[in-house]
Amino acid sequence: MSSIDIPGYRPGTWVLDPSHSEVTFSVRHMMISKVRGTFGVKSATLVAPENPLEAKVEASVDVTSVDTKDEGRDQHLRSADFFDTKNFPTMEFVSTGARVEGGDFLVDGDLTIRGITKPVTFELDFGGFGSDPWGNYKAGASAKTVINREDFGLTWNAALETGGVLVGKDVTITLDLQGALQQD
Repeated sequence: MSSIDIPGYRPGTWVLDPSHSEVTFSVRHMMISKVRGTFGVKSATLVAPENPLEAKVEASVDVTSVDTKDEGRDQHLRSADFFDTKNFPTMEFVSTGARVEGGDFLVDGDLTIRGITKPVTFELDFGGFGSDPWGNYKAGASAKTVINREDFGLTWNAALETGGVLVGKDVTITLDLQGALQQD
């Protein structure tokens, strides 16, 4: 496996700062616009060895926290028609590898939604590294992937009189994350 140089990168265990992190999604609605929403991140840990391409990530998202700014829609998303949060309250991600391809940093892994696990690839964009006023060494990054929601058992839909369907299949998931290097 090759290695890459990331200015400011430090090996160690990095833990998510949930107050400075967000998971968002967007999906086509009525084939004419997009609905956007957020989830709360429960936890995320990055174990970073000397070679960044050998890093391991594990993350858990609180699906019960879904917020699309419409409580009726949010309740429907929590129901068995979509996330079935009574039985599957979290969404999980476990990385399986990282690579650089065409100048893009990609993180491969297994995403589990509704008890169904499928491989996904996130395109990662490093925001940078720096120390906060309290001496914590922080890192920031954004990542994005597109999934087919039906691959994860999220198949509910409604036909429209004008043709097409109420909810699109492709969902864009965007992560805006900040983490802190754990002190020994």
